[in-house]
Amino acid sequence: MQGDNIICSLLSACLLENDGEIDGEDCVKMHDVIRDMTLWIAREFEATENNFLVKARAQLFQEPDVKAWENVKRMSAMENKIEVLNKTPKCPSLRTLFLSQNKLKVISDGFFQFMPHLTVLDLSRNGGLRALPKGISELISLECLDLSYTSISELPTELKSLTKLKMLDLSYTENLRKIPQHLVSSFLKLQIFRMWWRLNRDYPNENNVLSGGNEQLIEELQGLKCLNILRIPIRNMFCLERLLSFNLFRCWTQALQLRGFRGLEVFNVLCLENLERLETLEFSYFESMEEIKMEKLYTWVSSSINRTSCFHTLSRVSTMGCKKLRDV
Repeated sequence: MQGDNIICSLLSACLLENDGEIDGEDCVKMHDVIRDMTLWIAREFEATENNFLVKARAQLFQEPDVKAWENVKRMSAMENKIEVLNKTPKCPSLRTLFLSQNKLKVISDGFFQFMPHLTVLDLSRNGGLRALPKGISELISLECLDLSYTSISELPTELKSLTKLKMLDLSYTENLRKIPQHLVSSFLKLQIFRMWWRLNRDYPNENNVLSGGNEQLIEELQGLKCLNILRIPIRNMFCLERLLSFNLFRCWTQALQLRGFRGLEVFNVLCLENLERLETLEFSYFESMEEIKMEKLYTWVSSSINRTSCFHTLSRVSTMGCKKLRDV
């Protein structure tokens, strides 16, 4: 992936450094000195070109004055203490908006009304944010939407207007209980879909692709021809079989979370051997499972075709809440 190559180049040049793991995912960070220099350059550039507005870690309790960012292209107000976004800024040139790690609770319906060219919106790690405004439908150019680590309970149907969406991150949205039917399938340009949970919940059945074992969600994802990265929870064997039967899922699936299969005492990992890009595998809340079979998991090189197969990308296997598990 191009993004991975860029990150590796920045690490090699010491412009980024490793920052351990968060929930099983490798993280990088920018050294404080490099970050300060970057912000200084951005501010100097802003003074002449008015392209950047950086208010990260500025101890803000409310959104910056709307006149200050009317003409900017990229804005960061991450890691502040903003709780409410209730103004209606007019930002015809804004492309990128970072609002992660604030104290957001409410976003008014009019906040996104005049941001016609916004392509990247990061609302992640706002644990108090429980709902998205209906006005998010105005973001017709949006390509990347990060809602990870928020407390949203439902995706609004208004998201159907985001026809250019390429990335949707719902990782650790523990309170998310409803995704309306035909919403995910409307994101025809979607390339990256991430969903990952810690808790085990029940979900309402009416007009909801999360009901059952996520079978309806799998069905809607099947129609997305641009999809190439998938992180998803699976909640019963039937749903897992559906995923494994669809050839494209074999090369899309990067992380798989198997949750709460009922009545299953033994799970044979070899049933997943055709998932070519699987990196992370998690078993959680299997009430009856006593054994995970991982025999014959080895890497081999075929004499007829020069390729490595059988879990060659798998780097992490974890269990959580499997109280009867005795043998791996």
